[in-house]
Amino acid sequence: MTDLHTDRLLLRRWRESDLEPWAAMNADPEVRQHLGEPLGRERSDESVARFEADFDRRGYGWWAVEVRGTGEFIGFAGLDDIDYEAPFTGVEIGWRLARFAWGHGYATEAARAVLAFGFDTLELPEILAVTTATNLRSQAVMTRLGMTRDPAGDFDDLDAPEGPLRPNVLFRLARPATS
Repeated sequence: MTDLHTDRLLLRRWRESDLEPWAAMNADPEVRQHLGEPLGRERSDESVARFEADFDRRGYGWWAVEVRGTGEFIGFAGLDDIDYEAPFTGVEIGWRLARFAWGHGYATEAARAVLAFGFDTLELPEILAVTTATNLRSQAVMTRLGMTRDPAGDFDDLDAPEGPLRPNVLFRLARPATS
């Protein structure tokens, strides 16, 4: 498994020391605003176990993200197979940061490293991104990454309750042509 490095960030496998700050993020209603109900510690820890199992099985997934200068855990970024009901298939990029890490460009920086891994190492032909229609912050990151909105792929997440979490939007980015 490859760690990913940027100027300011390290994307790496998960550590035991990440569980507490990850649980705090998952308990924060503002962080979970576009994801659903806050998670308790048990479900939060279970998610990390799934992330690690995915890495072991396929060689990619959700990396823990830390600030290189301090070693502070700030969230996650990575790739995941789309395994939920949607009008498309493929590999999805995503990120989630602790509230204190918002507004510093970390999501875009981490996502650029993940895109490079997906295109250069995994040789994916395309990477997708999905979020709720109301999550304008994530949509802004997708746009900064050069992703393009595909309204034909927008869908309602029928696992989400009626309301703002149900309508989802799709963004796409094709693998850059090599010369």
